[in-house]
Amino acid sequence: MTQRRTLAILAAGGPAPGINSVIGAATIRARLEGLDVLGIRDGFEWLMQGDVEHVMPLGIQEVSRIHFRGGSYIGISRANPTTDPALLENSLVSLLRLNATDLITIGGDDTAYSAMRLAKQAAGRIRVVHVPKTIDNDLPLPPDVDTFGFQTARHYGVDIVKNLMVDARTTSRWYFVIAMGRKAGHLALGIGKAAGASVTLIPEEFAGGTIRLKTVVDTLTGAIIKRLSDGRRDGVAVIAEGLVLGIPTDDLAGLEEVERDSHGNVRIAEVNLGEILKAEVIKRLKGFGIKTTIAAKNIGYELRCADPIPMDMEYTRDLGYCAAKYLLEGGSGVVISLQGGHFVPIPFEQLLDPVTGRPQIRLVDIRSARYAIARRYMLRLRRDDFEDPHELARFAATAGVSLEEFRRQFAYLVDDEPPPLIIAPTP
Repeated sequence: MTQRRTLAILAAGGPAPGINSVIGAATIRARLEGLDVLGIRDGFEWLMQGDVEHVMPLGIQEVSRIHFRGGSYIGISRANPTTDPALLENSLVSLLRLNATDLITIGGDDTAYSAMRLAKQAAGRIRVVHVPKTIDNDLPLPPDVDTFGFQTARHYGVDIVKNLMVDARTTSRWYFVIAMGRKAGHLALGIGKAAGASVTLIPEEFAGGTIRLKTVVDTLTGAIIKRLSDGRRDGVAVIAEGLVLGIPTDDLAGLEEVERDSHGNVRIAEVNLGEILKAEVIKRLKGFGIKTTIAAKNIGYELRCADPIPMDMEYTRDLGYCAAKYLLEGGSGVVISLQGGHFVPIPFEQLLDPVTGRPQIRLVDIRSARYAIARRYMLRLRRDDFEDPHELARFAATAGVSLEEFRRQFAYLVDDEPPPLIIAPTP
């Protein structure tokens, strides 16, 4: 007698707009093919404890309209079954007890790794595919393929920054906006560039991976002085939270005590980067006799469970359809992707960094035209400022120091400035 197939679906990691669209589309496709569908509550949290009670049957009626909404219809968690072989085995046994023959995981790099390990542990007993999601946009997909949720998060992030820019101009203050992005600056850059923020700082721009707190403070201080030289006391800086991970603990007191999640990642939200930078920049400006008002604002949690914009709704419904269809056809062991409008399965192994054995991280390419254009519109000290004595004299006068002293204190900031973008007509 042939076993009736059952599709299990779980979401893990942090929320991202579009999770429900994947769940809905995959459920509808599987149910139309006669499969039972189970929603696994709260990611791997209960499975890895051997608990099979936290599940919910999914049918077409229940999921047909959930794609309009943010959040996760089946919950989510960061529980990590790969920390202990026993937990991984518990997860597999729990799925087998639920008669699951197929599994769709929805998550970021850590969940992709868990899915890969589970597929290996299952050894063919359960087919596993992974749908990549993260508002950080840092999974190793082709450069022109976004992870779902990114575009929606950027959309709402731009709305927030747009309003802060009006407030900043009205009240003559600066805002330091800390945007989510654990290891890469895609979201911060996407928000800052689209909104036309005064300056955007991302981890990738700092050579060597080590980010001195003084360099960040001086970059922001230089931008404020440059703005003041043009008679403006307001501005908005968008700063990727991932800068924290590159700042040495000597520079950032208390980092060692910050709580870590089950994947060993620093809980960046516990490090109040915005307040630290605000205090340090105000202190730095005070040394030049400049008084300014700075407000720190974290954005991220407001973006993760937003209702998806139409682009992400369509994209994620396609991903959910392809995930279910691939499993129905007997496939397993891949990440689901759409490239140029075509379904492209990516084997789990292709995502791995050969050195770490973990999924690679897609970083912002600071040599790209996209970044060069963003940088050109930022209000920050540039190489050509130091090559123009008239401009430099204006900045020095604003800071109340000599031209030579201003150069001594700030010229190092342009040492690693990327080369300018050259767009030449074809001969």
